[in-house]
Amino acid sequence: MRDVLTSDGTRIAWEERGAGDTVLFIMGLGADHTAWEKHVVYLERRYRCVLIDNRGTGASDAPPGPYRTARMADDAAEVLRATGDGRPAGVMGISMGGAIAQQLALRHPELVRRMVLTASWAHVNAVSADVFAELRELHTVLSPAAFQRRLQLLIWSPPAYLARAAELRDARAAPQGSGTSTAAFAAQVDACIDHDTRAGLADLSLPVLVTCGEMDVFTPLAAGLDLADLIPGAVVERFAGGHAHHWEELDRYNRLCEEFLQ
Repeated sequence: MRDVLTSDGTRIAWEERGAGDTVLFIMGLGADHTAWEKHVVYLERRYRCVLIDNRGTGASDAPPGPYRTARMADDAAEVLRATGDGRPAGVMGISMGGAIAQQLALRHPELVRRMVLTASWAHVNAVSADVFAELRELHTVLSPAAFQRRLQLLIWSPPAYLARAAELRDARAAPQGSGTSTAAFAAQVDACIDHDTRAGLADLSLPVLVTCGEMDVFTPLAAGLDLADLIPGAVVERFAGGHAHHWEELDRYNRLCEEFLQ
C-alpha cells in the first residue's frame, strides 16, 4: 500500500493493480479495499484499478469524526490527482462508496468519466437511517464476530445466505485484524446519514449505472431507483438479491461493470 497526504493532513492509503484506463474503487461502511477482491481480480485484466482505504479504515488514518461524504470525496480526488495519468477515471462505489462517488462527480467533475453506483442512495430514508443507527450502537457492544453476523444477516438476501451459510460462518470466525475502530465506524455512519446530493445530481452529465437489489433491506430498492431518477440518463440494473447483490451474482455484476466502464 502507498499513501497520499491530503490537504487536511490525513493519510489515505491506496494500491494499484492491472493496466489500462483507470478505475477508482470506493468501498462502503467499515470495509477496506480488500472487500473489492472478487471484482478486481476480474477487472484488472482490462483496467488499471486504483483501490483506496477510506479515512477510518484499513491502512488510512482515522482522524476524529464526524466524517462527511464530501470530505471523503475530496480524499479520493487527491488520490486520483496524485496517482492518475491526467485523464478522467471510471469510478465504482458500493453503498457508502457510492455516496462518496456521487460527491466526487459533483465536486470534481473533471476527474470522473463514468460511474457505477451500487446499493447506494442520494438521501437516507427512514429504513436506512435506522439501520445505520443500529449498526453504530451494535459496533460498541458486540464482539467482532457477533457484529459481522448481524451485518451478514442485513446485507445478504435469505436465499444467498442459505446457500453460503458455512462460508459466511467461517468468514466471521476468522481473525478480524485491527478492524475499524468504534470511533471511526461511528464517524463513517455520520457521513452516511448526513449524505444528501438530491439538489445537485440533476447537473451530472456523465454516464451512470445504478445497480439495486430487490431484496435489499439495508438500502431498500426504492432508494436506488430514486437515486437513478435524479441522474439524467442513468441506467438501472436490478438484481434479485440484497445489499450484497454484487457478490450474490458476481459474474453478472463483473461483466456488467466491465462493459459499462469501456
